[in-house]
Amino acid sequence: MFMGEYHHSIDPKGRIIVPSKFREHLGESFVLTRGLDQCLFGYPMDEWRQLEDKLKGLPLTKKDARAFTRFFFSGATECELDKQGRINIPTPLTSYGKLEKECVILGVSNRIEIWSKTIWEDYFSSSEDSFAEIAENMIGFDI
Repeated sequence: MFMGEYHHSIDPKGRIIVPSKFREHLGESFVLTRGLDQCLFGYPMDEWRQLEDKLKGLPLTKKDARAFTRFFFSGATECELDKQGRINIPTPLTSYGKLEKECVILGVSNRIEIWSKTIWEDYFSSSEDSFAEIAENMIGFDI
C-alpha cells in the first residue's frame, strides 16, 4: 500500500528519485502512465495487470471506453529503478504532467502519483475547501 507525500526534483534528463518507502512496493520495474487531473500514475506490475484486465473488458463499441483505454495505454511505459532509486520519465509524460523542477510524489493506495508541485498545490487548495462536501458525496460508496 502506498501512502504519504514526498517532494523531489526532476533533473534536466527527466530523472526523479522515487521515495524509498515506495520502491519496495513498486518492485524492480513498474508501469508509469498518464493519470487523471494532469498527474502521472505509477502501478506495480501486479496492479497494472489487474487494471489492464478491467480495461480489456470494456466494450469496444463504446466511444468513451475506447478513448479511456487509448489514454491509459498510449502513455504507458515500463520504468526501472536505477542504483540511486531514480526513474527516467519519458518526455511525453513530463510534458503531459508539466513536470519541470519541483515535483510531488504521492502514495494513493494501490498506485503512486507524480505531480508538478504547482499543479498539486493548486489542486489541493481547491479540493481542500470542498473536502467536507466531497466526503459527504462519498457516503454512497460505503466508506
